[in-house]
Amino acid sequence: MELAAAAHPSQSSIFLMASSVAEKPQASDEPAPPFRSWRLLVTFLFSIQEWVSSVAVSCFSFWRPPSALQLPVPMENARQLLDGCSSDSDCQAGLYCFSCGLFNSVCVRQTASDQFKIVNTSLPFNKYAFLTTHNSFAITGEPSRTGIPRITFANQEDNVTQQLNNGVRALMLDTYDFEGDIWLCHSNGGECNAFTAFEPAIDTMKEIETFLSLNPSEIVTLILEDYVKTPNGLTKLFNDSGLLKYWFPVSNMPTNGQDWPFVSDMVAKNQRLIVFTSRKFKQHTEGIAYQWNYMVENQYGDGGIKAGTCFNRAESAPLNDTNKSLVLVNYFPSTPIRQIACEHNSEPLFDMLITCHGVASNRWANFVAVDFYKRSDGGGVFEATDMLNGKLLCGRSDVHLCTAGSPS
Repeated sequence: MELAAAAHPSQSSIFLMASSVAEKPQASDEPAPPFRSWRLLVTFLFSIQEWVSSVAVSCFSFWRPPSALQLPVPMENARQLLDGCSSDSDCQAGLYCFSCGLFNSVCVRQTASDQFKIVNTSLPFNKYAFLTTHNSFAITGEPSRTGIPRITFANQEDNVTQQLNNGVRALMLDTYDFEGDIWLCHSNGGECNAFTAFEPAIDTMKEIETFLSLNPSEIVTLILEDYVKTPNGLTKLFNDSGLLKYWFPVSNMPTNGQDWPFVSDMVAKNQRLIVFTSRKFKQHTEGIAYQWNYMVENQYGDGGIKAGTCFNRAESAPLNDTNKSLVLVNYFPSTPIRQIACEHNSEPLFDMLITCHGVASNRWANFVAVDFYKRSDGGGVFEATDMLNGKLLCGRSDVHLCTAGSPS
């Protein structure tokens, strides 16, 4: 695509200077098809595949080609980005020790930069970029809450509190009616099952409430794939969890491509929770913003990771529709496999953000959604978000270059 000059910086220089069985369309107002048993079989087979992959990686990780052996690193100094390591404690703050594939372990990023502190909060909300986790609730190793073994995919490794503490600021959640309550499920066909359920939604909402309470300058966005049919079910959920006091009202959301309110004003008014639903009628009945009235979004799953192409998902307006002020870029495969997520969350992600920028009328993404967000070969999605904020806030290749005195 165009914008070759906008390629991302090296993965060390800038930082050191400063849902469903197979991915599915989000809920619409149309009735969902019945759950099909073959999807359960596919899920089971892929679960076995991931387990086998995990065992294989663990076994082969003991082997290193001679040319790849790491030289000793002085232990008196914490190791920096891309330095060799043997444990998390070897790495400086904001990094952890990780091996992408069969390569040696190095220190890679695990926390996001705070764009509000690096620059300021005096710009409209749509002038910033935010790290987003796909299926934020679908966590590897999460114990079953139904007593039935879970047979579905996981997309993340950290719990929601850990994600937020590491700088994730937008969460993709799938909400369903289940057992007389609202649950977060990674299901198919619009129905939650005991073997696809993760947890009651209120548990996650309370985690978010605690984070917002402890961090009074932060803003969190929720993007709901919404299958809840209970009248006012989501309203009750947000009320019971204590989140309504942070609610950003639909009446304050801009239309016709206008700018959003200033972040500083949103914080001052304590309107720090933005919620989007995939159900259009709920904007009228519950005051929850219909997602595609306000943002454009590229294709999710395998269709969204084809190099050199970027097109809208079916529910979204075309990416070049500038009547929508926000841009969301998905970058994850249809089948989430932890062992290869680091490859997706590295250079190909940067390339896709540049491609989508050109397609979206030269607009940089405000949200970038990934699986297993901490896995990369270096800077990963954290560096990608730094690039987006740099482009949005000052036209530079990294947000750390937006400060006074930064090198040209």
